[in-house]
Amino acid sequence: MVLIVDHRKSPNEALKSVSHQQVLTLLHNKFVVVLGDSIQRSVYKDLVQLLQKDKYLSESQLRRKGERSFEQDCLVEGGCLSSLHNGTGYREVRQYQTDHHLVRFYFVTRVYSPYMKSILNDFRRGPKPDVVIVNSCVWDISRYHSEWTEDYKKNLHQFFDELKGVLPVETLVLWNVTMPLAERIRGGFLAEMEHKMSHLRLDVIEANFLNGTLADGYGLDVLDLHFQFRFSLQHRAKDGVHWNAVAHRRISWLLLRRMAQAWGITLPCPPASVGRQKPRYF
Repeated sequence: MVLIVDHRKSPNEALKSVSHQQVLTLLHNKFVVVLGDSIQRSVYKDLVQLLQKDKYLSESQLRRKGERSFEQDCLVEGGCLSSLHNGTGYREVRQYQTDHHLVRFYFVTRVYSPYMKSILNDFRRGPKPDVVIVNSCVWDISRYHSEWTEDYKKNLHQFFDELKGVLPVETLVLWNVTMPLAERIRGGFLAEMEHKMSHLRLDVIEANFLNGTLADGYGLDVLDLHFQFRFSLQHRAKDGVHWNAVAHRRISWLLLRRMAQAWGITLPCPPASVGRQKPRYF
């Protein structure tokens, strides 16, 4: 099912629609897994933040990667425990755990690979996730093959096939469609790929159509973040790839609203105190 939400709703309105207490209740005794790149890492971080307080992520929290601990989580593998780099072999596994909540993040650079197979084996061994939030696109289409379409399509099929075979039917799988890239991208893992910058944002649009269509065909929920944020580019970071804290709180709201819908729960309006802190912009 493709989830389309009114694009006229501003990120600040979205912030007012979710609170720490609601997230604590909604994710009570739930195991949530987030798979993907640095944007997905910030998706993970905002969920961890919301499980503890009504507060935006700071600029430094959004920018950092591989740190030993973020808001009482722990770095399980990779990151600063090995080496911080921008190569396709970079690994980072994070986990936040309480008596009633478990949230885990795996950094991945390819939607299907030997490393992804090892993650799926983690799911086989258990525990089984209640929710999997996944995206893999920009690395797939920019770092492996210049003619990426067939390779990416094949890997998507393999990933969706195995994921469906590993997870119980009641697991909610949310595919996050890649957010809009700028025409010019600065810094980060794409800095050395100047020859691809002129058309990468258009490649992402093509890849989004492919991955969203396939994900929908496999019965996954598709959250079209490219559509959602196409008129909210003021919340994109100066590097042309990442997004600020307001955007990530809106993503959390979209994800949590879908979880609530899937579980037959209505999210009431939170207290007016939510979002009292003004976020810093990039």
